[in-house]
Amino acid sequence: MLGSISDAEDAASLFLQEGETNPMNVALWIAQGLLALGFLWSGGIKVLSYDRYAVIVKKFGTVAAGRELTHFIGIAESAGAIGIVVPMAVNVAPALTPLAAVGLAMIMLLAIGYHIRAHEATLAQSILFLLAAFVALGRFWYGV
Repeated sequence: MLGSISDAEDAASLFLQEGETNPMNVALWIAQGLLALGFLWSGGIKVLSYDRYAVIVKKFGTVAAGRELTHFIGIAESAGAIGIVVPMAVNVAPALTPLAAVGLAMIMLLAIGYHIRAHEATLAQSILFLLAAFVALGRFWYGV
């Protein structure tokens, strides 16, 4: 186990030549971009167009949560989508990025529980949870 972020950076530098890109950093940025797009769309439709969201949910044979709860979830997802990319992209408080990833992972854990109770599929929520957990662990552990 590595003792600090600088130890992780030193270990990563052993495998990289001068000027090369860290593959873990690239993988984390791809995952962050996918999460941001997915959660911006999901959160945006929940906040901006609840009626359209309810129609989409009914197509899959499920029941939408109440309007207020759905708006709250949409705001949390949208904030997480912004928080998972912007702090590191502009290098202002980059420590917020792994925290946003933890928040999105918790939202997905709650969504998985909700859909299991309703006897519904949880594949999409599980994939988003794994992506968010990957980003959280990668940014906390490697600090890249």
